[in-house]
Amino acid sequence: MTESRPGPIYRFFRGLWRTLDFSRRLVMNIIFLLIVIFVLALLSREAPRLTGESTLVLDPQGMVVEQFTGDAAERALAKAMGQEAQETQLRDLLQVLERAASDDRVQRLLIRPDHLSGIGFEHLRELGRAIQRFKQSGKPVIAYADNLDQRQYYLAAFADKVYLNPAGGLFLEGLSSYRTYYREALQDKLGVKVHLFRVGEYKSAAEPYILDGPSPEASEATLFWMGDIWGRYLDDIASARGIEAQAIQDGIDHMAERLDQADGNLAQLALDAGLVDDLKTAEELRELMLADGAPRDGDELRRVDSTTYLGFIQAEVLPFDTRPKVAVVVAQGEIRGGKQPRGMVGGVTTSALIKQAREDDAVKAVVLRVDSPGGEVFASEQIRHQVELTRAAGKPVVVSMANVAASGGYWISMNADRIIADESTITGSIGIFGLFFTGQETLGGIGVHTGGVGTTAMAGALDPRRDIPAQAAAVVQRIIDRGYRDFIGKVAAARDTTPEAIDEVARGRVWSGAQAMERGLIDQFGGLREALTEAATLAGIEGEHGYRTEYVEKPLSPFEQFAQNLGSNARVASMMAHLGVAPLLLGEQGTAQFQQDLALLQPPKGQPFRSLAHCFCMP
Repeated sequence: MTESRPGPIYRFFRGLWRTLDFSRRLVMNIIFLLIVIFVLALLSREAPRLTGESTLVLDPQGMVVEQFTGDAAERALAKAMGQEAQETQLRDLLQVLERAASDDRVQRLLIRPDHLSGIGFEHLRELGRAIQRFKQSGKPVIAYADNLDQRQYYLAAFADKVYLNPAGGLFLEGLSSYRTYYREALQDKLGVKVHLFRVGEYKSAAEPYILDGPSPEASEATLFWMGDIWGRYLDDIASARGIEAQAIQDGIDHMAERLDQADGNLAQLALDAGLVDDLKTAEELRELMLADGAPRDGDELRRVDSTTYLGFIQAEVLPFDTRPKVAVVVAQGEIRGGKQPRGMVGGVTTSALIKQAREDDAVKAVVLRVDSPGGEVFASEQIRHQVELTRAAGKPVVVSMANVAASGGYWISMNADRIIADESTITGSIGIFGLFFTGQETLGGIGVHTGGVGTTAMAGALDPRRDIPAQAAAVVQRIIDRGYRDFIGKVAAARDTTPEAIDEVARGRVWSGAQAMERGLIDQFGGLREALTEAATLAGIEGEHGYRTEYVEKPLSPFEQFAQNLGSNARVASMMAHLGVAPLLLGEQGTAQFQQDLALLQPPKGQPFRSLAHCFCMP
């Protein structure tokens, strides 16, 4: 008798079930394996401790950020598997330098900026000041690199001695701001109509969609603030190295001729210009440091990297600290509506963090650390309102502007008791725009047309398949105008001046922190350290050590906390690196600027378009 074969539908669902069951067992087995490795590593021997004198290696990895972005579990597992970190928190570097200055176990500092891939100018200056404070302890500071770009070199320049690999190089080039322009492709090639509504001739964020290059106003304004930041960069490294700023500028402007004199060798060019002290290989530097009395383990330097040292000092913090708290809320990234992950500013999430700090009786003051080019107007207003409520509740709020606090970033800052920024912070850009695309000509080019009726003149007026009627365009422009008047009115009230006075320095124009101070947009110069001190003073807390700092952030889930503990365990990291399972668990990050722009322009639910207070102003 012939056995009947199951039908195709049964076979399909049976195969689907087996696939799901296999995936479930695979994931559970991987998690179980991670737990076993973690437990075995903890039981294998005592946790490592920092004993004796060591050389602290300051080696920031990837981008220096205010707050880690993305998924905490993904980042921690990558670290546990030995993968190179993509981000380093500024707060961690500052904590390491502050503690190491008074730590007898740290004899000297070695700066290795080679793996630093990106950092803003305010962050550079914060770290530069921290290195200078470390030097006041009398401990030697050395910098070494195989190759240096100009931001990496800024950190190295503060060392007592700067060494460069003779086969490497130092490349200083200045600042630039170039963007991609899409007008011809969108309008001439594809037939897309771009409708821009804005206030302010300097509000250039949407120019790439309506022009083929920057407007004269945009070029003028950009070069003005960028020149100020570049001049300060030159002054800082010239002062640190004891050379003339103009000599550095001349060396860049005449690089070809200077390279001829150095036989085309960038490392020799840096030495001739006095930017470095000597050219040495890593092995030669090690011998030099050992001969100079650096702590050793046999023939090797006894060293501790900054990440490991951070783990040591954090483990030594007393678990019970009853001092009053100054809370720090980080607003980093684009401002968008609703709930957003770390690394972005959410109208709901960031507001909730400020509210959490306000309702914590142990918190006596709040520092809002802003590193944002702005974004959605409504979300910015939600956050600004929470700042206002916090002040009304009797808790002072100090804004600390990081690399950029422009447009919506300024909106959320303006109602603080004090606004503190670095001279090289990018701020201002007080203005609003709206951008709307219609594709009637694009569709017509392939024979697709739109037709129909509506009950009013506005019904369907903002349908992207149709051209915008003049009456609808007038309505949108009036909404944008009202938003701008609201913006400058709120700034004027917060800064105790008139809307007319603010309009003169607004209209979308970007300023450096130094230029913003001259125009009354900020209150004092400084970084996060100065903001914390000011917040404590406003709260009536006396003494530098009279308070503790607490970052108010979304708490980690149990699995994220477990994964983070995995990543911070050196033995686990060593074992995981040999398993080769990283590609299975970890995905890639990164989005093109064009995609980011389009995502930002997506209208919120229930609205035909989105009003934006955004600045594309990072050099």
